[in-house]
Amino acid sequence: MSKKTRLILTMVVMEAALASIWWYLARYGLDNPDRVTPDFQAIVGQTMGMAMGALLGVGVVLLFFAAGKDRKAMADKIRR
Repeated sequence: MSKKTRLILTMVVMEAALASIWWYLARYGLDNPDRVTPDFQAIVGQTMGMAMGALLGVGVVLLFFAAGKDRKAMADKIRR
């Protein structure tokens, strides 16, 4: 499995984990309105959206590095 494929698979799993945490917190806020502040939903949305966006941004940069390493490994394999 190439580094690029492993990175994509890892990013999908991490984004899914963050999405499930976001879903849990959103449901918690809806089910327990007396236990959370009035701006709970907005804060959870901003925080989790920022976390998911930052992870996706880092993932894009890492994807370029992984693609470069895959190309270099393929060139080394062909040279041998």
